[in-house]
Amino acid sequence: MNGRALVGWNVRRLRVALGLTQEALAVDAGLDRSYVGRIERATENPSVDTLDQLAAALRVASAELLREPAEGEARPVPLRSGRKLGK
Repeated sequence: MNGRALVGWNVRRLRVALGLTQEALAVDAGLDRSYVGRIERATENPSVDTLDQLAAALRVASAELLREPAEGEARPVPLRSGRKLGK
């Protein structure tokens, strides 16, 4: 897995584990939501500063964004899409 794919995998894995939407993560990290989506899809090459912002918002060390998935580890399941009623 290349570096961009690895970062995208881990951002999504950590975001989903925290129950955060891409929009919520983007707000917490001070980034644009579409940029977070492109990072997760491995179409963006984020800077070290951006990785630091994401790691802080995800409450992990920056190195966790470069963690290799365990053999056979399933891709993180996306959160249910759409807006929540009453919010």
